[in-house]
Order: sequence, then structure tokens, then C-alpha cells
Amino acid sequence: MNNTSLGNHILVEFMNCDPHIMNDVAGIERDMVAAAEKANATVINSTFHHFSPWGVSGVVVIQESHLAIHTWPEYGYAAVDLFTCGDMDAWISFDFLKEAFKSQSYSAIEMKRGSVNLLTRNDFDMSTMRQKASEWRNPEFFTRNVWFTDKDDFQALSLRFTGEVFFDVQSPFQRVRIIESYKYGKMLALDDMVMTTIEDEFHYHEMISHPALFTHGNAKNILVIGGGDGGTVREILRHEGVEKVTMVEIDGEVITACKEHLPQIAAAFDDPRLDLIVDDGIAFIKNAAPESYDLVIVDGSDPVGPAEGLFSVEFYTNCYNSLTKDGILVAQGESPKFNEKAFTELNHTLQDIFGTDKAPVSLFFVPTYPTGMWSFQYGIKGEKHPKHISNESEIDEFVDNKGLRYYNADVHKGSFATPNFVKTLLKK
Repeated sequence: MNNTSLGNHILVEFMNCDPHIMNDVAGIERDMVAAAEKANATVINSTFHHFSPWGVSGVVVIQESHLAIHTWPEYGYAAVDLFTCGDMDAWISFDFLKEAFKSQSYSAIEMKRGSVNLLTRNDFDMSTMRQKASEWRNPEFFTRNVWFTDKDDFQALSLRFTGEVFFDVQSPFQRVRIIESYKYGKMLALDDMVMTTIEDEFHYHEMISHPALFTHGNAKNILVIGGGDGGTVREILRHEGVEKVTMVEIDGEVITACKEHLPQIAAAFDDPRLDLIVDDGIAFIKNAAPESYDLVIVDGSDPVGPAEGLFSVEFYTNCYNSLTKDGILVAQGESPKFNEKAFTELNHTLQDIFGTDKAPVSLFFVPTYPTGMWSFQYGIKGEKHPKHISNESEIDEFVDNKGLRYYNADVHKGSFATPNFVKTLLKK
């Protein structure tokens, strides 16, 4: 340690870095921990957050102080603080991170912190505190605290994950990843947004399929647009009366990832009633024959990237034309609390196409979606309306036989009861 100061602080700006590296929370956590260890620091803990769609913040707590970082992937930029005391040489960490981040340029300022000439040393008994600290900390282990964050400009949901990445592919359409959270198990993330997890996927997949199927009562031919994880077709194919399901998913990498790493969800891809097509669902429905499908389910992601076209007037007009006279449309409808604009615009679009009284909204809850509250929005072409069902006993028997965990007859009816604030949104 420098005799004139308590610590050494290096303020670093890494520029022209690889943007993919700058947006990889697990990789950055790994490199920051390694940078500390290269300089012979003793790592105590690490905490890292990923922000959607981009950006990572984190800190590695070391016995000698800390290493901290915040990244702006869109600029290829990272701001890094290396604060040390003792004999640790933080410039070793600097050299390691410069190479790890593939930085093409940088600036660094070294500062001495805690001038001993300005401070007065206090003497107090530390023996008990040191003993407790040594009992608590295992010098052979540090805790990892890596967080995945799905957010918009005003709110976010964060999940702590293990740091393990089982699948990470940049497809022509989006970044596809399978990572593992502590609370909800393995999960699928598309462009850094949570799509589904092992532990709560049944909330979504049961509610996107069974209410419409029991409302229709005799759906034979069904089209699913999107749904690459396989959960929606798994639930549809629980119904023995279904003769054919056509699933059109634009991104084959999603299917590959889920078949390999989420087999519990992707359990029905080998069903002979399924016609799996890797193609653009928007183009597919545009060319579909009139009155082809009893049920059309739009299982898309948020209205960005490849899913943006799934929220257009033209698309839903084509869906309407493809439905039989008693056909039903179900669409992933966003959250009235997280994406108010998309939620209301979609409903107004469906009202214009199907009719004011034939565009009901179903609300349900998914713990791993921001705000928890989510929606499916309907378009009813015929007279079979999901608010009015009379087959409760049939539903409950099906629920018991199939072991469903979210959907039942009461949930079916209750999901169409909209809170007052939602009613107000839909009238805007």
C-alpha cells in the first residue's frame, strides 16, 4: 500500500469495444472476476445486471476493495472503476479487460484516495469482528450474483440466474438464448426479453389455447403463428378432437434451442397431427385460403423485430379472412400495465375488424413477465363467445384428466372480467 494514501483508484474508459461482448452479462461477470484474480485479488462476491435491450452494470467485491463496470453496447463503450488497497496492482486487471473487451482505444486516470495526511487513525478493538468475519467467509468460494433484467424506459423485472448460458445464437432475426434462473429454472430469452421459463410457462400456454378451444367446441384445423418454444401446440394437441395443427415459426433457431434445452415445453413437435413450417407467418397468412381454419392463434413476442408485423391491421384482416364462419382468433396482447400503447392499439384494431362486441380481452398472470399481468386478445367471427360458456363440467373433467395447473372453468370465466382501469384504456 502507498504510505501516503489508503487506496488507488483507476478510472477507465474502454472505447470501440465489441458490442456483443458489452451486452453479455455472463461474459462480463466472468471477465471481471478473472481480472481481479489475475491481479491476485481475493474475490468475495459479484453482482451483475443486464438491462433490456442492452447494457450491463456490475461489481466484483474483493478483499482489496472492488471492480465496477457499466456498459453501453450501442456505443461499444464501458466505464470501469478499479479501486484497490494493499499490494494489488490494478493495472494488471486493466490490461486483462482491455483484451477481453477487444477495446480499440481507451483512457485511464489514476487517483490516490484517502490521503493519510488528512485523516486521523482511530484505535478500537477489532478482534471479535475479525473472528466473526473469518468464520463467515469461505476463502475458497465467492457467491455469484448475476441478474437478467427485462425492462422498458420506466420499469423492469429482474431475475437472478446462474451465469450459465446453454444456447446463445444470433439468428437472422434476433438473439436466441437459453439461460437458467435460480427461481424459475431454464428460460428462453429473445433479444434480452423473457419469453418463457420452465416453472411458470403453463400460465401462458394453457391460457392461450384452452379457453378458445372450449369456446369453439369443435375446432379441427388450427393455425399457430409463432410459438417456437412448442408450449402452445403441446396444449392444443391435448385435445383429441383436433385433427391438424399448422405451426409457422419464422426463426428455426428458437425451435432448435427449445427442443434441445426445454424438452418439457417442446414436447409435441413429433406429434403426427402437427405440420411444422419454418417461415414467415405474416406472409403465410396473407396467402392462406379463405375460411381455412377454425382457430388462429398468434403466439408472438413483443411488437419489435420479427414480431412487429404481428400487430398490423393488414395482418389481422388476413387472419379474419382465413377463419371459418365460426372461427376464433387469439393473439398475444401485451400488458395493460407494461405496454399500454400496444395493448390498446391491438384491441382497437380487432374491434374494427371483428366488431366492437367481438373483441374481448382475457387477463392472466405470469410471474416472469414485467408487471405480472398479461393479456390475450380475441377476435370472434361467429356467435361462439368466450364470455358465455355452458360446458363447465366438460372443462373440469378435461382439467383433471390432463393435469392442468392454471386453467379451469372458473379461471376461464374470470379472465374476461376486466378491471375498471382496463375498461378505461379500451375506450380511449
